[in-house]
Amino acid sequence: MEATARLRNYPTSPRKMRLLADLIRGLDVEKALNILKFSTKHTSVPMEKLLLSAIDNWKQKNQGEDVATANLYVKIIFVDGGRMLKRMLPAPQGRAYRVRKRSNHITIIVDSRAK
Repeated sequence: MEATARLRNYPTSPRKMRLLADLIRGLDVEKALNILKFSTKHTSVPMEKLLLSAIDNWKQKNQGEDVATANLYVKIIFVDGGRMLKRMLPAPQGRAYRVRKRSNHITIIVDSRAK
């Protein structure tokens, strides 16, 4: 039985978050948590919390099973673009530059490997 966790409107660009998502896609949960814990990227902190939330959701769905024996892995992880705040930045000679402050949505699905 798979479990899902979602993070909505996290204020960083989807491109930066996808770099980290590609590192943990398809890995075992323990290895993915270690990669996220020791990563130097600032987006690793919310993604680690989201992965822990997905594991807890899996525990809630599967009351009688143990996480260590279930052999959990990151089945699906994807990052979508979220809302974009459009701001103006003063520029020379009375002009203005457009600044797009991006955000993203992250979805993680964990599942146990078939035995």
